[in-house]
Amino acid sequence: MIDINLIRNNPDLVKENIKKKFQDQKLELVDKVIEFDKQNRAYKQEGDELRANRNKLSGEVGKLMREKKFDEAEKIKAEVKADAEKLSELEEKQAKISEEIKTIMMTIPNIIDSSVPIGKDDSENVENQKYGEPKVYDFEIPYHADILDAVCGLDKESAGRTSGNGFYFLMGDIARLHEAMLAYARDYMIGKGFTFCIPPFMIHSDVVTGVMSFAEMDAMMYKIENEDLFLIGTSEHSMIGRFAGQIIKEDELPITLTSYSPCFRKEGGAHGLEERGLYRVHQFEKQEMVVLCKAEEAMDWYNKMWSYTVEVFRNMNVPVRTLECCSGDLADLKVKSCDIEAWSPRQKKYFEVGSCSTLGDAQARRLNIRAKGKDGNYLVNTLNNTVVASPRGLIAVLENNYNADGSITIPEALRPYMGGASIINTKK
Repeated sequence: MIDINLIRNNPDLVKENIKKKFQDQKLELVDKVIEFDKQNRAYKQEGDELRANRNKLSGEVGKLMREKKFDEAEKIKAEVKADAEKLSELEEKQAKISEEIKTIMMTIPNIIDSSVPIGKDDSENVENQKYGEPKVYDFEIPYHADILDAVCGLDKESAGRTSGNGFYFLMGDIARLHEAMLAYARDYMIGKGFTFCIPPFMIHSDVVTGVMSFAEMDAMMYKIENEDLFLIGTSEHSMIGRFAGQIIKEDELPITLTSYSPCFRKEGGAHGLEERGLYRVHQFEKQEMVVLCKAEEAMDWYNKMWSYTVEVFRNMNVPVRTLECCSGDLADLKVKSCDIEAWSPRQKKYFEVGSCSTLGDAQARRLNIRAKGKDGNYLVNTLNNTVVASPRGLIAVLENNYNADGSITIPEALRPYMGGASIINTKK
């Protein structure tokens, strides 16, 4: 959510930003906010005048009562009562219009960074840089579900009975490899100075609307029936929500956190081959990183954060690239974002395994997260990035460490978490 002062003082900038995001249907919302804001301020001014007059008249009533001028006092009391009723009506109108302004403001997109490429959707995202040479093998790389089947590592049939489509059992060495990736990512981030955290896996609706747009919420989140609770789609939701309504001491910034959680998403659209595999699932696990910092430090942290994910995957023998998200592909709260994509030697193309974003002060404004500086309080900037998410990350590790005989080489970085084992052999 942007600062309403920006709409008051520079509505053309806000409208131009909406056009860059190809959301022209929202242009009229800027004018609506301006009109509602004028009305709201008029209500406030009138209310302030009524309060001042009430205080003045109340003083006069006291004086008249002391002077035993009861008839005059009663007349003024009637005037005070009339003003009180009018003030109550004004306050009700002001509360209603303030809520309307807030609802509209939460749908107006954040101002994107000047470096963001302009494009309508993800087809116009721009490759930044590749890290590691994409491998093309002289033998066929099977579909990951078949790789997993050969080492007895996946049971989706049983998961279908217990939970339905989009769920899975990971078994044996593969389950251990999955956990090894997450443990390595956790320890890597701790080594970078981040504080490890395991957050709540359910959050209230006011936290959900504080960290994401309404459209994202409807598309992603599972709601707990008859409770004001949602299952988290990423631990970023809990981690940012942890600071809602708080004033942070400036010398505590930056706050750097890395969190583990299961994640739950509706994930529609799985068809054909993907139903057999793990590309589109309703439940997965992730190691995340979150930073709260001063505005002037945000871009430095953004560049550090995505580079950490690149290094983690390179240490697992996975070639990756960074892809700059264009304006039309950015969620409304984001200022700038890039995807980290892993090379698939089977498909001979890259696929997304993580995403790094800086959101400016949008989440902090929604959740009222401020820092106390020497010149007063100010909103912090928030950033988030995926370190490793599995099973997407697991697929990348499997394909890039697959051998012609069907075995899987365990990357050296993961071996300490696998009891020193260096290979997973086929069992079928």
